[in-house]
Amino acid sequence: MSVTLARRSLYRLLLTPILLAIALGVFGAGPAKAGSMVNQNFFGTAIRGYDPVAYFTQGAAVEGSDAFEYEWLGGTWQFASAEHRDLFIADPIRYAPQFGGYCASGAIDGETLGGDPQAWSIVDGKLYLLYSKRSLSRWSKDAVGNIAKGDVNWPTIQAGLTE
Repeated sequence: MSVTLARRSLYRLLLTPILLAIALGVFGAGPAKAGSMVNQNFFGTAIRGYDPVAYFTQGAAVEGSDAFEYEWLGGTWQFASAEHRDLFIADPIRYAPQFGGYCASGAIDGETLGGDPQAWSIVDGKLYLLYSKRSLSRWSKDAVGNIAKGDVNWPTIQAGLTE
């Protein structure tokens, strides 16, 4: 094997895991940061940087800005405006997604799957994120029943997150 080919193979071997870690952190896919009560990416940004207040005030998934941040439950929450940040600070329980922003469908099975900020639902004044729009569609067919199942599992899930 030539030196150049060996060097290329070594670079691939070393760079592949690094690039994968960067991609997962930047795009928010995959498991959350270990030990986190809130679904966050590699950099500690909660719910992929989306503004949790906007779901309620604008009825839409709106990306937040690092200009309007707030640290809560070990994650950095981003908001589209200072007004939204201040609303969240005043009552984070009202605006934060249920199940820590993890997939509400995964909570039924006791799992912490990443929640997609584009796949969301507000049920009885509470925000739920799902893994995908497809899982949102299935979950929504019995949202109330699925929430009840997730609520039963959530304390066990939380305990596992803090270990």
